[in-house]
Amino acid sequence: MSNSSLPKHRVHPAVKGFDRAAPTYERGRPGYPPAAVRYLERELGLRRGRTVVELASGTGKLTRALLGTGATIVPVEPTKGMREEFRRQLPGVPVLDGVAEAIPVPDRFADAVVCAQAFHWFRPRAALREIERILTPGGGIGLIWNRRDESVPWVHGLTEIVDRYGWRVPRTRQRRWRGLFERREVPFTELTKRTFPFAQRLTPSTLVERFLSVSCIAVQPPRERQKVAREIRDVVRRDPLTRGRAAFDLPYRTEVYTAHLRPRPQRV
Repeated sequence: MSNSSLPKHRVHPAVKGFDRAAPTYERGRPGYPPAAVRYLERELGLRRGRTVVELASGTGKLTRALLGTGATIVPVEPTKGMREEFRRQLPGVPVLDGVAEAIPVPDRFADAVVCAQAFHWFRPRAALREIERILTPGGGIGLIWNRRDESVPWVHGLTEIVDRYGWRVPRTRQRRWRGLFERREVPFTELTKRTFPFAQRLTPSTLVERFLSVSCIAVQPPRERQKVAREIRDVVRRDPLTRGRAAFDLPYRTEVYTAHLRPRPQRV
C-alpha cells in the first residue's frame, strides 16, 4: 500500500510544535530506561525475524533502543521536521510519512506496533482499527510514556509553568484511550501496565531545552518561549535540590502498556 492511496488525516494543531522544535526535542528529551525496553521486548516477542511498526517515531529515541532487539523496525512519523531530524540521527533507517489513523503499510504486515509519548494525540478508535488491520494474528501493541514525577516540588513547579499553555494539549485523550480497552470495544486483550523509575541527567540549559520541546510551548511565538525559559531557570535557581548545581536529575515514572490481538472469530 502506497502513501498516495491512503486518505489524508490532520494532526492536532499543537503537534505542529514538534515540527518546529525537532532539534530541541532531540537535545532535550530523554530516552527510555533499559528495564522498560527489555519489558517491551519480552511482552511483544521482539527479536530477529519479527517486524515492528513504530508510530509517531519522532527523532528516533525509542527506535534506537529497539534496534538492539534484532527486529525490523518500520518507523512512521507525520511531521516533516521530526522526519528530517530522525534521518540525521539514524541515516540508515528509512522513516515513512504517515499517521496512526492511516498507516502506510499492507494488511497483516507487523508482528507488533509500538508508540512512545504519542498515543494520546491519535484518534484512538481509528488508530486501533488501523493497528488491528496491520497486525498479524496474536500481534501485540506497546505504548510507553516518560511521565515527570510531580511529587517532587520543583518538578511540580515546572509543570505549573507548562500548564498555562495546556489548552492546546488533548489531556482528556490520555484517559479516553484506556477506556476503550476497559470496555472491550477493541479486539485486544486486557491492557497491562508496568511502571519503571527513571531519571534524566540535565544541566540548567538542557532542562530549558527539555521544556521548550513540549508541544504547547514550541508553538508559542519567540517572546513567549523566552518568557518560559526565564521562568524555568528561576525554578532551578530557587529550589535547594537544584540551586547552584551544574547538573541534576529530572525524575520520571516510565509507564508501559501492552496488549495483544484476541483471536478473530472463525466463520462457519
